[in-house]
Amino acid sequence: MIETPQKIIKTSTGRSLRTEEMVVNMGPQHPSTHGVLRLEVVLDGEIVVDVVPHMGYLHRCFEKHCEHMTNYQQVIPYVDRMDYTAAMTNELAFVVGVEKMLKIEVSERVHYIRIIMAELQRIASHLIAIGTFGIDMGAFTPFLYCFRDRERILDMFEATCGARLLYNYMWVGGLSHDLPPGFVETAKQFCVDFKKTLKDLNDLLNYNEIFIKRTANVGILPKDLAINYACSGPMLRGSGVDWDLRRDDPYTLYHKFNWEVVVGKGEVGTVGDVWNRHMVRQREMEQSVYIIEQALASLPDGDVSKTIPKRIRPTPGDNYTRIESPRGELGFYIIAEDSVTPYRIKARAPAFVNLSVINEISKGAMLADLVAIMGSIDIVLGEVDR
Repeated sequence: MIETPQKIIKTSTGRSLRTEEMVVNMGPQHPSTHGVLRLEVVLDGEIVVDVVPHMGYLHRCFEKHCEHMTNYQQVIPYVDRMDYTAAMTNELAFVVGVEKMLKIEVSERVHYIRIIMAELQRIASHLIAIGTFGIDMGAFTPFLYCFRDRERILDMFEATCGARLLYNYMWVGGLSHDLPPGFVETAKQFCVDFKKTLKDLNDLLNYNEIFIKRTANVGILPKDLAINYACSGPMLRGSGVDWDLRRDDPYTLYHKFNWEVVVGKGEVGTVGDVWNRHMVRQREMEQSVYIIEQALASLPDGDVSKTIPKRIRPTPGDNYTRIESPRGELGFYIIAEDSVTPYRIKARAPAFVNLSVINEISKGAMLADLVAIMGSIDIVLGEVDR
């Protein structure tokens, strides 16, 4: 519990008043916490003095569950449930790690489909982040635009693997299903239509005067502080750090595509503030569209399941694999014994790491600004708590 010391202030008439700071709990069930999270906030009037996040309300023993599965493939449905708004990228991080341990090389078609699905998932995840953040700031209409287009992505996922949220689609050694007939044409049309939505979001939300006043110069995360706290993803790039694992620690075949790493430039406000973090996500969706269009245009033929092993038994050893999820560096540290069951699996969750900096960037802000700061971090509590 945070102590709230008394202090004495002088009024305009010279009288002395004894006051003390007030502790307010935001959550654990509160719209601004984006999930089951409790923020213990110390306030001096409406000014934030201290913030302590209390996590664990959604803890599900993810890592222990993984270690008690019958085989490695059975871990994938549990991986889905970490970041349930970006299950495809969760699967990609895990299966790439196990494939490295097994020295499996999947076909080029599998690589391309995984990239298409991962970038569609990035867009779908960022649409949730941007839409709900708009609601946090009092803008309802952009939320409808975002979820309308997100539904189109989920329709494509459902047509491919039968699921809309938790997919179990990427398997060690391949994919559970090939792309269904008409998928390529549907995805191409989505890319064309979505570019119009990106322009609409700029007009409705991103450069709206009220939105800018609520987000610019709020919750500034300096570059050195972001690095020292090991922040990643839009949280790090919003502070002007040019770092993206898709380019700087390549996996699958991202090196074959032309795209740019988006960083905060401070056109509005200050580099590292809430507005810049928000705009990094907006512009990352544009880059995801470019990657998807290139992958669809050159999608190779091939089998997506011939390299799936019937039995997974890695040689004893360990491996850490990381990818660029919508929230940053998602990594899995896997220790294998001479067994079909993983000995140890440790997840490096970007939302958990990014959330740890909230106290540093919230001090001195208004209570209403804390809602904006919280939304700009873009946490998912299934990943934070695991």
